[in-house]
Amino acid sequence: MILRLSLVAAVVGLGGCTALSHGFFNPQGPVAGHERDLFVTVSIVLLFVAGPVLLLTPLFAWHYRLSNRSDAYRPKWNFSWWVEALIWIPPAGIVIGLAVLLWHWTQIDDPYRRLPGAAPVEVQAIALDWKWVFVYPDLGVASVDRLTIPAGRPVHIKLTSGTVMQSMLIPQLAGQVYAMGGMTTELNIQAHRPGRFRGENTQYNGAGFQQQQFDVVAVSPAEYDRWAAAARRGKRTLDAQTWRRLSARSIITHPVEFAHVTPHLFEHVVAATGGMTHSSTKAVR
Repeated sequence: MILRLSLVAAVVGLGGCTALSHGFFNPQGPVAGHERDLFVTVSIVLLFVAGPVLLLTPLFAWHYRLSNRSDAYRPKWNFSWWVEALIWIPPAGIVIGLAVLLWHWTQIDDPYRRLPGAAPVEVQAIALDWKWVFVYPDLGVASVDRLTIPAGRPVHIKLTSGTVMQSMLIPQLAGQVYAMGGMTTELNIQAHRPGRFRGENTQYNGAGFQQQQFDVVAVSPAEYDRWAAAARRGKRTLDAQTWRRLSARSIITHPVEFAHVTPHLFEHVVAATGGMTHSSTKAVR
């Protein structure tokens, strides 16, 4: 029994380490770094709220115990300025301080706010059941369940959904942003260094939800150029017929790349799912 409990504890401990290493506590970009710093700062501030409660509750219980008949009973006590000040001033200061702090960082880490630096890589992300399609409009290529980006350069992602509402989360690079049919949202990310990071859908959307994950592969600028050139030399085409097959509910076993993409595919998907702004060209049918 002790051996089994030890094994369970070890597995749980390793699972926690994995979650930390793939989460925003191990940030690999400026946005996730800001989120970690803000989380730590707010947690420290909240210790000043929870700390006195945790310390004073047992102290009050001990002081006002039934057996303490010497100095705990004060029937004529009704007001104290220092008690009132202790009750109101510190909480008010904490609320005001957190409001200013959160307002400042909310402006900085607005997902629609472009990151400073070179011109961003433009990516259009389309959520399907149960996969992610990433279109590179400037390159004319697309990939499924793998987002390749150059390290050290901002990336601007425009999101929509070809089915139900979903949510993109890349913990080591940025927070979650929803993708909804007929609408577009935006997310700006950047990776400090080359690496492979986990992305996923966090909005339940059916039987394949738990497997709707993708890799974000950050490479050096030179490797990114080589990847783009190789992708354009491929033979697969993401046309209307391929899109119909891809849109069907399914889970792919490995990432797929397309060397050619139907023009304005992203706009067609937005229009086909109820978008108010329709492209001048006919939607994919």
